Amino acid sequence: MFFYIFYICIFSVVTFYLFANDKKRARNQMIRIPELILLEMSAIGGAIGAYFAMHIYHHKTQKNKFRISIPVFIILHIIIFIIIVLKT
Repeated sequence: MFFYIFYICIFSVVTFYLFANDKKRARNQMIRIPELILLEMSAIGGAIGAYFAMHIYHHKTQKNKFRISIPVFIILHIIIFIIIVLKT
């Protein structure tokens, strides 16, 4: 259980940074981080970081694939956590 919490925290911090960095790149008209990378990082554990970054930096909040998938990923991670807790 501790490993899963640690894993989610690390991926959330990294994903938060990626979203913030992508917003900075968008403002400065630089090469962007592909949306697929942002979604993949969210799916494999960084959804909480993505959610906070989206709302703090107002980044990707108008895109339905982010508005829908990030909360779904969070719910999936909560379900996985509950399953881990129940099995221990």
